[in-house]
Amino acid sequence: MTIDTTAVENLTPGAQRLLAVASDLFYEHGIHAVGVDTIASEAGITKPVLYKNFGSKDGLVVAYLTQRHRTWWPTVEEALSQAEAPRALAFFDIYMRDAQTITRGCAYLNAAAELSEDHPAYPVIRYHKHAVCQRIRELIEADSPTTESPKRVADHLFLLLEGAFAHHHVYGRPLLAEAREMAEQVLGGAHSA
Repeated sequence: MTIDTTAVENLTPGAQRLLAVASDLFYEHGIHAVGVDTIASEAGITKPVLYKNFGSKDGLVVAYLTQRHRTWWPTVEEALSQAEAPRALAFFDIYMRDAQTITRGCAYLNAAAELSEDHPAYPVIRYHKHAVCQRIRELIEADSPTTESPKRVADHLFLLLEGAFAHHHVYGRPLLAEAREMAEQVLGGAHSA
């Protein structure tokens, strides 16, 4: 599974400005609440520039989610490169760090709540979440080769991670730390005899 990144590559300065402004507005106010008139006005760029570069608001939403993934993923890989085994737990540390600076939860879960599954941005949402789960599985397989059913263990860790992150504002940030402890227990009990 891959995503088409051409929507965010080689953008003109005006298109980059539109994408930056749209990204902030979509995240802070919601995708449906923000129209192209507002985006163009806030960016100081005309609507024809938006349509020329992104085709439509839907195309801009695709670019927004694609760009978030492209800028976030290298920080994930950097953190994983410095983490000690079992590195799958580093995702909990990354999410805890992210939870300190974000204000409105996960952009992908927010978008999934707003968009229908046939929206052109939905594959980007799926790609992002699949990439996290797949990377957790790869780390489990590399760091703990005797783990029984690494896919199942990765799925459990992914659900712990996502659930804790989705609810950390409701229950407070310690929920992510508690989920990390649970993940350690899952990993500890997942080895073959």
